[in-house]
Amino acid sequence: MTVAEALRHLRYSGWASRKLLDAARNLNPEDLERPVGVSHGSILGTLSHIHFADRIWYARVVDPNEPLIKEADLPTLEREWAAIQRKWEAWAEGLRDADLERVVAYKSLDGKSAFESVTSEIVLHLVNHATLHRGQAVGMLRQLGITPPGTDLIYYYRELSAAAAS
Repeated sequence: MTVAEALRHLRYSGWASRKLLDAARNLNPEDLERPVGVSHGSILGTLSHIHFADRIWYARVVDPNEPLIKEADLPTLEREWAAIQRKWEAWAEGLRDADLERVVAYKSLDGKSAFESVTSEIVLHLVNHATLHRGQAVGMLRQLGITPPGTDLIYYYRELSAAAAS
């Protein structure tokens, strides 16, 4: 993985999460928090989980002092997700390709197990993890009878191409 690839995928993940936040903004509180028995219970619970993962991995890779927000309401997510996204992008913009081979030591959330992962693998995990849970949130929107936004990677690439052409 190159720095350009890492940055592009981190930007994609932020773009796709913003699409879902925009869709969630149109839901009433009951639908946003409706327990559906999938993923992290509700659309809001699943979005909060994605955001928490974005922060925990940032704390592990970049800044151990990053404050963690385990559960959040929609206004907090709208504000804080943009902030952590900017941090991830700023971090990636300052990298060299060799930096992506750095081994990161970290512990499980319960502190009982220690692990080591290569930075490039963590970046791919971060994006893949968010994609999985965004897909679950898309399914929840469909259960509510709402047409979800397109968050697939190819839609992001198409939007980039259209913006470059104009």
